[in-house]
Amino acid sequence: MTNLSVAAASSDPLLQPLQMGYLVLKNRVFSSSHAPGYNTDGTPSERYVAYHEEKARGGIGLTMIGGSSNVAIDSASLWGQLDFSNAAIVEPLGRMVERVHAHGAAIMCQLTHMGRRNVSHDGDWLPTIGPSSVREPMHRGWPKEMEKADFRRVAKDFAAAALRAQMAGLDGVELCATSHLVDQFWTPLVNQRTDEYGGSLENRLRFTFEVLTAMREATGGGLLMGIRMIADEGLPGGLLPQESKEIAQRIAASGLVNFLNLASSSLATEAGLAKAIPPSGTPTAPYLGLVASIKDTVDVPVLHATRITDVATARHAVAEGFVDLVGMTRGHMADPHLVNKLAAGQEDRVRACVGASLCINRLHLGMDAVCIQNPATGRETFVSQLVTPSAGPRKKIVVVGAGPGGLEAARVCAERGHQVVLFEAQDRVGGQVVVAARASERQAELMGVIGWLAAEVDLLGVEVRLNTPAEIAEVQAENPEVVIAATGGWPGVGSIEYGEDLLCTSVDVLSGQVVPIGRVLIFDDHGSERGPSIAEFLVDRGVDDVELVTPDRLVAHDLSATLGPAYLTMLYGRGVKMATDLRLVGVRKEGQGLKASLRNEFTGQSEQREVDTVIVEHGSLPNDGLWRSLTGESNNDGVTDLAALAKGKAQPLGKEGFALFRIGDAVASRDIAAAIFEARRLCQNL
Repeated sequence: MTNLSVAAASSDPLLQPLQMGYLVLKNRVFSSSHAPGYNTDGTPSERYVAYHEEKARGGIGLTMIGGSSNVAIDSASLWGQLDFSNAAIVEPLGRMVERVHAHGAAIMCQLTHMGRRNVSHDGDWLPTIGPSSVREPMHRGWPKEMEKADFRRVAKDFAAAALRAQMAGLDGVELCATSHLVDQFWTPLVNQRTDEYGGSLENRLRFTFEVLTAMREATGGGLLMGIRMIADEGLPGGLLPQESKEIAQRIAASGLVNFLNLASSSLATEAGLAKAIPPSGTPTAPYLGLVASIKDTVDVPVLHATRITDVATARHAVAEGFVDLVGMTRGHMADPHLVNKLAAGQEDRVRACVGASLCINRLHLGMDAVCIQNPATGRETFVSQLVTPSAGPRKKIVVVGAGPGGLEAARVCAERGHQVVLFEAQDRVGGQVVVAARASERQAELMGVIGWLAAEVDLLGVEVRLNTPAEIAEVQAENPEVVIAATGGWPGVGSIEYGEDLLCTSVDVLSGQVVPIGRVLIFDDHGSERGPSIAEFLVDRGVDDVELVTPDRLVAHDLSATLGPAYLTMLYGRGVKMATDLRLVGVRKEGQGLKASLRNEFTGQSEQREVDTVIVEHGSLPNDGLWRSLTGESNNDGVTDLAALAKGKAQPLGKEGFALFRIGDAVASRDIAAAIFEARRLCQNL
């Protein structure tokens, strides 16, 4: 248990109440507005409601819903946002509010018009609007310069949206001004007007105050209101911290808002987005000092949420007066029961965010947000956050392989009340994550996933046998009722025409079996963070001639949003050469080195590289030998009922002998999130 006892928890800065206008928040922790992609019709789906209700059940003081919720029909939904331009939202939103309030949490919603941060070929295919006809690099839509009628219409839309929020019973709303329409008027990079809405700061703020005033008048002062704004755009020619501070001061002094929610970095570029939502490998809480410098000059509560991933940092932010309310948004995706654990004196059992950014990365690839390590997040309708103890007889379960999937399987089975034996061939748990973590500080943060699982497995009394490769005899000696093969995979090199024996893999390098020197070619047709990570590993160890080649159109093709720009920044900064659209054909010895032959994916033209080492990142092939050996001995022939697995339902089990299953990379090359999710779905009803 943690040194923070239950008695001490009552004096924890994070657990103190906060007065905000007429509302008293029960603690200082909130989840900031975001759009996880769970809604389809502009109203809160059951999945979305359950996701936020779980945070309330877990003790959070305030959950902010509705990231980028639209107030007008010409602000299209890109990520399943809530639609406040339609009165149909009031009734279902009211039901959501009741469910969150039932757990003692406050609930507010973000309202916005995205302005130029949009595309015209979505939603109703209406033209986007902005202060001036200046395109946003990120979303790439050309906005129409707003006319007088647009100003009146949009202010009226905001007022109507605020009234609908009030009718639904929300505690408050937040006007979003982070690269959205409102703050597009603030920045001289976008606002090139010469009328009363451009030029001086007073003019550039005019529309903001028109909107806030309209919202206040519509709600009669009976709804808390705040604004989320950028403290520093971080763009040449953009808003500087001093001007942002003055904007914050003017808005706070207006009496129109009850709080300020301060962020940093423009969202208008990919590089800016990566700084606004920093991934792993970046400093924790990078903008606390900047936020504090503004907080000291205003007299309304200040909120902030940027990479505050651990409880200690959050507590420091509140205790030192940097913020009044600390956002742990991704922290609650990792562990929505974070606050309850603090209150119970179980800080050491909090599952901390590792900054993997799978959540935001998936959104920008057109998918929904999920967590790399918490498979229940966003799936609460069929995967409960808390494992339910089994109502049936206690089973003997053997898990082979202590990577993330095997550890999760062991944890869930133990939580269910079963006797679990976990075999691991290596001298420590973690599987391939241990190897990958050697690549960089960014990758090393993934060990947080393993650390939490290992601690839980130990606490639950799982018998972990390290340095014990499990064969048929060892498994059968346990007389198990269930066997789960989580044996992972072996690194593969794919198919080339010649010279396969001259290749090595990233695992060979990270494990120390191969020490590249001289000229290094990395061929990456996996498309994840692994290729860039091995390049980073080599350059940081003195290899100064590294080229990363991929057959994809982009380096690290499968990364997006924050991770892609972060890795590209690293690669450019370290002088790594990059080439796209090239496939490795073969490798042959030439003199003291190697000659790699590459072929353009589109033209078929050949290129040659003279190098000393060729490293291939191709994912893995299943290490399924044990599973294959046991299939004939099992009562289910090693078959997993996929329909039951997909819905998280119980697998059919025979009455005699043992049932056999395999998960993770032992099935097919995937990733940490897939292995953990598969383990949870399989085991939650065993």
